[in-house]
Amino acid sequence: MVATSVMSANAQTASNSTGMQEVHDFVKKCGHYFIATVEGDQPRVRAFGTIHIFENKLYIQTGKAKKVAQQIKANPKIEICAFDGDKSWIRIQAVATEDNRREAKQSILDAYPDLKSMYSADDNKTQVYYLKEATAYISSFSGETKVIKF
Repeated sequence: MVATSVMSANAQTASNSTGMQEVHDFVKKCGHYFIATVEGDQPRVRAFGTIHIFENKLYIQTGKAKKVAQQIKANPKIEICAFDGDKSWIRIQAVATEDNRREAKQSILDAYPDLKSMYSADDNKTQVYYLKEATAYISSFSGETKVIKF
């Protein structure tokens, strides 16, 4: 996915696992984020709380029966946005790629034990995705935008 935002010539750029870790840490610190999908020609936005690194990929999780999972299946291009509550925010453009392996599901459920009351790695109800072709933009009111690709 190609980033369509215009950035200043002074924008900082980072890449690969160090950048992915920075993105993970920023979103995790925010606590919750919003994910945008598309249903037909209508954008859909909702709050999420899971963000996890497994096998050097950034993962999110939802329930297979939820509309968000159906929307991602129809069009895997998503955008995530989170605000740190102070002065900085992040936008992540990515392709959400299903990972149906038990190990990936178990890893995210271990990272979020509260989910185990609703899901298990073997129940065929949980869906995990890793973010592919991702570009993150970390912006603030007082500085340049930092761009991270992973």
